[in-house]
Amino acid sequence: MLTFAPGPSKVYDSLPTYLQDAYQEGILSANHRSSAFMNLYQETESLMREKLHMPDDYKLLFTSSATENWEIITQSLVEKASFHIYSGSFGKKWIGFAKHINPATGGTKIEANQAIDVAGLEVSEEFDLIALTQNETANATQVPMSVIEAIKEKYPEKMIAVDTTSSMAGIELDFSLADVWYASVQKCFGLPAGLGILILSPKAIEKCASKGESGRYNSLSFMLENAIGYQTHYTPNVLGIYLLNRVLKDLEEIQHIDANLRERMLQLESCIAHTKSFRMLVDNSETRSVTVLAVAGPEELVSTVKKDAEKEGMQLGSGYGPLKPTSFRIANFPAITNAEMDKLMSFLSKY
Repeated sequence: MLTFAPGPSKVYDSLPTYLQDAYQEGILSANHRSSAFMNLYQETESLMREKLHMPDDYKLLFTSSATENWEIITQSLVEKASFHIYSGSFGKKWIGFAKHINPATGGTKIEANQAIDVAGLEVSEEFDLIALTQNETANATQVPMSVIEAIKEKYPEKMIAVDTTSSMAGIELDFSLADVWYASVQKCFGLPAGLGILILSPKAIEKCASKGESGRYNSLSFMLENAIGYQTHYTPNVLGIYLLNRVLKDLEEIQHIDANLRERMLQLESCIAHTKSFRMLVDNSETRSVTVLAVAGPEELVSTVKKDAEKEGMQLGSGYGPLKPTSFRIANFPAITNAEMDKLMSFLSKY
């Protein structure tokens, strides 16, 4: 079954080869204090710089998932409170986790078609970190790099943390615009779930040291202490890191992936616009995601098209939360080939 679900999503076709190589190379039994693992970690970090343009002075860390990063950010980096700007369910969950740790957490919810009004944005001195969901998987919205840049210029003294769970490795990110970036590998990285990525700027590393939070198994200070020597603080998902390494080796540089996905999304949007009964859930092109498209329609038709797609060997992603009955989502992730996307658009054009 060819899946277009936005996560866990289709894995790269080369994955069986990677898995066989991992077994033959003995990586499945590699100790995370061994030179083999440390070399793997170091090489993977270098590949993140080469292929995704992560700055030289930013640090790559591994976690269990993007969700774990919500907790790490609040407990280890936020001194006063974080201010969250969000439009969908995952952004709402992030602020919920943060409030559980720090009740002073604040934020504002915007609508899916509403661009962030940076000029009118007011984030008081009681907040020292601004949290953004750059790509909201639930409702297929995005925050453009230009908006993050404007927020950084307006609040240079505050840290910025960005959720790119469903966009990292799909679009080109300007990492210099924020201090914390995180993702999971089961979306644009085209890998099985079970590995989170956390990227920190020098400013974030300094903030971690000044706050001095420690004593938890996932305290950032403990993680960074081990990462200096390319080790992890606990036994990690070594296979996941190896698979990430292999994917990065085979990837084009991110600007080429970005260009292809943007062109493909334009074609997909045009396809939906020419159907009789479907429409794009997000009308505003500025806030519409490049990597996930949410399609809205009558409940009965949404159910029918999902069943018809399965008969054709394709799985569409369900709508999320309250949008589930009247929408479906399409992942525009790099592991999905252009030919596979063409097949889907040909199918959808019949409606």
